[in-house]
Amino acid sequence: MKKNRKQGCIILKFLLIYIVNFIFLAVNIGYAQTIPNKNEIISSLEVANKYFMQKYPDPSQKISAKGKLWQSHIWTRGIYYEGLMALYQIDKKPEYLVYMTDWGNAHNWSLNGGNKTRHADNQACGQTYIDLYQIEPDEKRIKAIKTSIDSMLATNKFDDWSWIDAIQMSMPIFARLGSIYKDSAYFNRMYEMYAYTKYKQGGNGLYNVGEHLWWRDKDFIPPYKTPEGFNCYWARGNGWVLAGLVRTLQYLPKSDVHYNDFLQDYKDMCEALLPLQRSDGCWNVSLQDPKDFGGKELTGTSLYVYGFSYGINNGLLPKRKYLPAVSRAWNTLTKECLHTNGFLGFVQGTGKEPKDGQPLGYDIAPDFDDFGLGCFLLAGSEIYKIIK
Repeated sequence: MKKNRKQGCIILKFLLIYIVNFIFLAVNIGYAQTIPNKNEIISSLEVANKYFMQKYPDPSQKISAKGKLWQSHIWTRGIYYEGLMALYQIDKKPEYLVYMTDWGNAHNWSLNGGNKTRHADNQACGQTYIDLYQIEPDEKRIKAIKTSIDSMLATNKFDDWSWIDAIQMSMPIFARLGSIYKDSAYFNRMYEMYAYTKYKQGGNGLYNVGEHLWWRDKDFIPPYKTPEGFNCYWARGNGWVLAGLVRTLQYLPKSDVHYNDFLQDYKDMCEALLPLQRSDGCWNVSLQDPKDFGGKELTGTSLYVYGFSYGINNGLLPKRKYLPAVSRAWNTLTKECLHTNGFLGFVQGTGKEPKDGQPLGYDIAPDFDDFGLGCFLLAGSEIYKIIK
């Protein structure tokens, strides 16, 4: 009896090992089916970027949009160069570095609105200026953006970020400068400004601590509602915040007193955004209300892909949970938004709410054609790191 019982236990043990290994293999096969091909990722990024660089061979060329000309270092173009820098970091084509450097030189590494501007949109170009400074430490590359931020530190004012886009445009610059100059004053002021926007801006803050999503500005805080009675959370606005948190966590030391505050907000946002993904892989421009100009939209979706992928790459988010969402979204972005010539469809133009920049479509061009590409390049470049 004892011998039979022992043999039974051995058989059961091997059976359990077999079952566990079978499940492990099945899960990994499932993962393999969801992960995009890295060569296809690079190809998609290259064709989209090539389309843009051929359209604008001179990076100093003014932007024609909304019936006027704009300097080419405004925020929309700054977002594009953030994406190009991300692409360069995984695919070091010399022409990318030349294009970015020529852009900086063309503007003498200055800021739109003057080198003491406090406006986050005017500071956005500084992120790439700083990245280029770290590639080639020439003080002229960092002087203007440092002057701008230092002039803010010299005051007691910290309520500048009255709209959530500013968190992406400006906050990572504070983190970068603090890291480069080993000066926690940048980190401290950055958190003061972020906390004011989160908890106090517009009355009680622009962040819904219960739903872990952000109102774009005070105009959308309740009692404002969408047509179907939902809170109005704009996809790209929340995408800016998520990207801003990612680009801040990259440089903020883990020893900083507020590192875990930023990290928790990042994780909470990802958790809130995941179930709002559409069945086609995208997110609606109005996150909770599919009837408020619902449908595919590239910029918000790309920023979420970027945010999720960063979390997977850095062990902040469980791969098993978030990779399928990344894969579904990227599949739609590349197969239903990206044209064979590199044009990107379903890009919502500039604005601040779901109705702006409508209608969207595969063949419809937005008012500015640069920042959507920047979001797309950020997303794909971060996915590529998962594969690599």
